Amino acid sequence: MKYIVILCDGMADEPLDELGGRTPLEAAGTANMDRLASQSEIGMVRTVPVGMAPGSDTANLAVIGYDPKKYYSGRSPLEALSIGAELEAEDVSFRCNLVTLSEEGENYEDRVILDHSSGEISTEDAAVLIDALRQGLKREGYSFYVGTSYRHLLIQKNGKTVELTAPHDILTRRIGEYLPGDPVLRNMMIRSYEILKDHPVNVQRRAEGKNPANSAWFWGAGTRPALTSFQEKNGVKGAMISAVDLLKGIAVGAGMHNIIVEGANGGLHTNYRGKGEAAVKALTEDGYDFVYVHIEAPDEMGHQGSAQDKIQAIEKIDSQIIGPAAEALEEAGVDFRMLILPDHPTPVRVRTHTGDPVPYMLYDSTSKVQGPETYSEKTGQDSGIMREEGFRLLDHLLGKEN
Repeated sequence: MKYIVILCDGMADEPLDELGGRTPLEAAGTANMDRLASQSEIGMVRTVPVGMAPGSDTANLAVIGYDPKKYYSGRSPLEALSIGAELEAEDVSFRCNLVTLSEEGENYEDRVILDHSSGEISTEDAAVLIDALRQGLKREGYSFYVGTSYRHLLIQKNGKTVELTAPHDILTRRIGEYLPGDPVLRNMMIRSYEILKDHPVNVQRRAEGKNPANSAWFWGAGTRPALTSFQEKNGVKGAMISAVDLLKGIAVGAGMHNIIVEGANGGLHTNYRGKGEAAVKALTEDGYDFVYVHIEAPDEMGHQGSAQDKIQAIEKIDSQIIGPAAEALEEAGVDFRMLILPDHPTPVRVRTHTGDPVPYMLYDSTSKVQGPETYSEKTGQDSGIMREEGFRLLDHLLGKEN
């Protein structure tokens, strides 16, 4: 038996008036998911434990089978594992987003966050800007590391964790009340705006009609994580396919292999088909028993507040990953179980994560159960199945738990 998880980041949503009372998942054309749904178990699962912040870090840890209450030590340390940043036991890492702030007025505190991703800035542009911050904010004990797109890291030697706000949680709000209480971090963010606002990269981005990456934003503080081996824990050899450092970092910490797909960038126009093909190859040719395919696009479109783009992302996942992967595994004569789900909702209305339970679909090629005609938030809720401990869903996928 082979196992494949298709993790559609932030896909779950709310009914929207602009979609006639449907969610983006219900409005999307998902012929492949619907075909599998009629022969699948569909239910609801709580991926974010009650009392924990709803994020891709806690939720994906749960889906991969790690209890967030036990294993979570912060978001950025998982990303540090991915990019190879040195992180000692006493060090603290911070996510460093490159964000777009409003530029009217004099005071930094009066600005608002217009875009948490600076228009999904390319890693190439971002690396130049991070280098400018590295030079302009040089301070003993603090080091910048380049990640992917807008997602980067700051590591503090012998530091301590502090409460910080995720930028995607406060889009369009005045930032003053959300700035770090730590005076060093606060001052670095203010100075970052001075360094980046008129940087040649941003001058060019404005000329091209793109959002400037005009400020650093620190959040997601944490310390070095300690995950147990995925293979030793579950008895299967696992691989990760993702464009984002968070998921790649979880894989590194769990001893899973990261498969890099050319053109996978974490955005709406990522290489969907390449991800599906890489998953099939890993399962049928390369000796892996388990592949986790993470797609960031629905989450990003939820943050941007675009229902139509979120629908497009879901349709691309359905037509270019789920359908082809299922057909290829069937044609190869492989027995497989496919789990499809979001990690958390990212509703278009609120443009940030919520901790509500999400619908999951579990298809087993060897056991044709009777399922509903479609896979959606509603069919998950109507199933009567509610799994409160999301980290146990993996055991269910692997056949260790009913």
